[in-house]
Amino acid sequence: MTDALVIGSGPAGLMAAEALLAGGRTVTLVEAKPSIGRKFLMAGKSGLNLTRMQPFGPFLASYGMGLHPTMRACLKAFGPEEVQAWTEGLGQTTFTGSTGRLFPHAMKASPLLRAWLERLDGLGLGRHTRWRWVDWENNIHHFDTPDGPRVLTPRVTVFALGGASWARLGSDGQWAPRFAENGIAVTPFQPSNVGLNVTWSNHMDRHFGAPLKNIALHAGDQVSRGEVVISKRGLEGGGVYPLAPALRQGAALTLDLLPDLSIQAVAERVSKPKGKSSLSNHLRRVLKLSLAAQAILREFVHPLPDNPKALAQVIKAVPVRHSGLRPMDEAISTAGGVSFDALDDTLMLRDCPGVFCAGEMLDWDAPTGGYLLTACFATGLWAGRHAAEYDRP
Repeated sequence: MTDALVIGSGPAGLMAAEALLAGGRTVTLVEAKPSIGRKFLMAGKSGLNLTRMQPFGPFLASYGMGLHPTMRACLKAFGPEEVQAWTEGLGQTTFTGSTGRLFPHAMKASPLLRAWLERLDGLGLGRHTRWRWVDWENNIHHFDTPDGPRVLTPRVTVFALGGASWARLGSDGQWAPRFAENGIAVTPFQPSNVGLNVTWSNHMDRHFGAPLKNIALHAGDQVSRGEVVISKRGLEGGGVYPLAPALRQGAALTLDLLPDLSIQAVAERVSKPKGKSSLSNHLRRVLKLSLAAQAILREFVHPLPDNPKALAQVIKAVPVRHSGLRPMDEAISTAGGVSFDALDDTLMLRDCPGVFCAGEMLDWDAPTGGYLLTACFATGLWAGRHAAEYDRP
């Protein structure tokens, strides 16, 4: 008999382990990969964005209108201010960028992870790597390990198995069929925070790698302001990622190449005499449209209209022809997972007493910019705290 078992060592699993240890439980953490927190470390490779420091109302609204009440409760209990305090409690000082994004001064995830594991080990955490969860029945968990099959029978379990993106780092979604076979409702996975497939004409080749800056992207009723990169495969970057939910639903995508100017203002500038200048030079001179932006405009609107107002209209709403989102394994995260209908308000499975779920394996979606990581922390803490109180020995 094991006291408390946590399966998965991402941010949600580690936070659940911390809450269980703080609640006086003896905790065993198991991880399928050879090391702890691989996706967490990758997320911090270009700067670990921990959360977004903003009033709670706008912060919560960023998760979308369909956010489940239990998720709201988790985020209220562990929101941006709590993330900052927790990080600094591990000796990692933080700073807030101009957009409200919170980073550790070290920028990378590795110092934070090391400090976190030192604290957990000091609290008595037992951990095993290369233990892949296979299945469970009646709270008996089966694992494939380097030493052969192993079985653990915990009093309480927290699953933090991740979603279905970045399989090489551990989030492969292979747990979902096992859950479904056990009668647990699992919403199919879909890519989120991912690039867009575009089949380009040959004239775009020289623009691969070029950024589109100071633009706005529109899909359905969603608007995103952010940089997009033209890649060989399509459009990628922080500007397109938040639109994944609308694009999954089939919403059309348009680009506003000059979001800070009205159609009338663009038309007035375009209508200025261009003399002997080519249209390309004219647009660069009067609108400061980069070569990459002009290439996008000509790619999707051909021929360009001669009428200044008509030209202004397409510059403000370039229709992007695409073939959907990039594959799920290229996604930063996934929507879908364990349905909240299968969980009570403590994140315990209704039909499996003592078994809790947390992190990306739950059916929720969020944009990048700290929202994903905060929700993983928050749900891990919520599940861990409630698991600590359940069926005490």
